[in-house]
Amino acid sequence: MLNLKQKPRMGLLLIGAERFRELGKDTKRGTYLERKTAESKSMLADCQAFCEVSYPGIVFTREDAQKAINQFTSDSVDFVLAIFLSWAEDFAWNRFLRDMPTVPILFAHRVKDEVVLLNTSDDDEFTEYLCYGGLVGTLEASGDCRRYERPMFETALGTWNEILQRAKTFSRASHARKQLKSSNLGLLACYNEAMWSTYIDPYDLFMQVGPELKFFSVAELEDEVKALSSEEVEAVSKKLVDDYGIEKDVDHSKFLASVAASMAMEKLAKANNLDLLVLNDIDTILFKHIGLRPGFWPTSDDVQTLIVPEGDIGGGLAAFILKLVSGKPVNYIEPFHLDLPNDNFAAGHAGPNDYREHGGKTLIARDVRFAKSQWKHAGAPFAWHTFSPGEKTMVHISQCKGQFKLVATRIESLPVEHFLATYSHGLFRAIGQSNKELFKKLMDIGVTQHYAIASGDHLSELRDIASLLGFEYHEL
Repeated sequence: MLNLKQKPRMGLLLIGAERFRELGKDTKRGTYLERKTAESKSMLADCQAFCEVSYPGIVFTREDAQKAINQFTSDSVDFVLAIFLSWAEDFAWNRFLRDMPTVPILFAHRVKDEVVLLNTSDDDEFTEYLCYGGLVGTLEASGDCRRYERPMFETALGTWNEILQRAKTFSRASHARKQLKSSNLGLLACYNEAMWSTYIDPYDLFMQVGPELKFFSVAELEDEVKALSSEEVEAVSKKLVDDYGIEKDVDHSKFLASVAASMAMEKLAKANNLDLLVLNDIDTILFKHIGLRPGFWPTSDDVQTLIVPEGDIGGGLAAFILKLVSGKPVNYIEPFHLDLPNDNFAAGHAGPNDYREHGGKTLIARDVRFAKSQWKHAGAPFAWHTFSPGEKTMVHISQCKGQFKLVATRIESLPVEHFLATYSHGLFRAIGQSNKELFKKLMDIGVTQHYAIASGDHLSELRDIASLLGFEYHEL
């Protein structure tokens, strides 16, 4: 299972001019090498504030470039931030472009906040003038970049603070990409035959995105339910009631059954090292053997596996990627209807939803949709959650003709009381466009009904990871 608290790992490649090293000797600010060494130490410290940094020292020679390649490869960096400290010979850079294994690279030019030069006939001032020449080196190197056309190669230009902000975003996307390559995804137990548009090719998922997909049967879930003791189920149920409250019409035995099924689902995921579990919770076999849709994920703060409903691997992938880049709780929604007079749309979903999300409100309430069905635990309760107010990023992922598509936009979640029985829900409003405009765009792109949301604006990270993964990207 992934360590979601791990920082991104950056390879810091700072390129200097071999022929300038000793210029400025015996001047008040020292040699070119001394000046650039001091600058690089400051840059390293700034990068270490948000990344684990692999730094081989300033690269001057072919040998230095090979040392950097070896170190970055050994340290398994998520991405490389590459900067020319001044004009420099481009032989080291060419070797790096040719021989560095495929990894995201952010090639940046640092614009000085100000340039203070006097008479450059003075050795000290002339050396300082040479130290300002990063633009010359960057432009020279840009021609090499175009020749190699490396994948996952991005450029940036700005002040150091602007470069750092760009690097932070790029680091989160690059780290998420790498985490996806090591992640495990489970499907319990099958694709959703009622929703063909949610189908995704498992081979493409592994080859193009990263997660390894494992398949689990309802029988395995049933075994986990049977292995639970009544005491541990009662203890978890009591804590849920203490934390969130429970409506009076909830049947206690069905409540216990729902909690037990949820705990069993989490234990199955943990036993199989799953980072994401996609549950087809409207599958008839699940109802026959378990008697309900599990409704209390996560049952404790120790649960790390992300769980989404309705057998939608694309929806699960959207939620997982949003979780990786945002570091925040993620909720799962489908838009229900547009309310034109009140300028909003209602959205939410029954089944697993992270009610630990700060700022929302939760009650334990019976599942009214299946309350009159023939299943053993018909009407078994859910954690009925309303989403917290404020800005959200909304993300969709699906596959069309072999191409993954990622659609992202910002929406506002409005303050709301519980009103859609059992469904975790909220009222939302599009940002920067009307609700009608947003959904017309979604219809034209061709999507499904499932989306992930998380608090805050994460469009920059999503833009980057879509590029790194080769996804078709739409930002609305």
